[in-house]
Amino acid sequence: MYGSWEPLKKDCMSCMRCPLGETRTNLVFGVGNENAEVMFVGEGPGEQEDLKGEPFVGRAGQLLDKYLDAIDLDRNKNIYIANMVKCRPPQNRDPKPEEQDECIKWLREQVRLMRPKIIVCLGRISAQRLISPDFRVTQEHGVFFEKNGTLMMGTFHPASLLRNQSQKPLALEDFLKLRDKIREVCERTYED
Repeated sequence: MYGSWEPLKKDCMSCMRCPLGETRTNLVFGVGNENAEVMFVGEGPGEQEDLKGEPFVGRAGQLLDKYLDAIDLDRNKNIYIANMVKCRPPQNRDPKPEEQDECIKWLREQVRLMRPKIIVCLGRISAQRLISPDFRVTQEHGVFFEKNGTLMMGTFHPASLLRNQSQKPLALEDFLKLRDKIREVCERTYED
């Protein structure tokens, strides 16, 4: 267990616990306000994220930023964004369960240090790992679940929205529900 972010990040950056470490360009630790009340968790870095070392910076990240902006959230100000795995799976495939098993230790420490009031799972992989193994994004998106005192919601992965444009209005509804929930349970997120 870590007492602060710096040693956690330092140890994570040198992690070689699974084969993904051998093929990464950059480890993608996370980005945002380390004291945020709201954390977003994706599945893993893609090509652009691997190159830059930051989550959600490609086309999917640009779309995510638009949704965040619509409800006055900003990755550099009042939220934190991380992933289930910190290194890019080859050809952007889904992270394997054993890769998630090794990497979830880092995410758990991030959550433990941050103590977010709300965790938003971006896509099936993180929702099935963090909310429920049988979570179905198409049926349960936008629904809040409480686990160990933290509210969790799953929504569509931004990359999925780029492929399935018809789901974009549903995702916007999820983000509007998130805004309402933040106003209800968070004290600092919408401070000026």
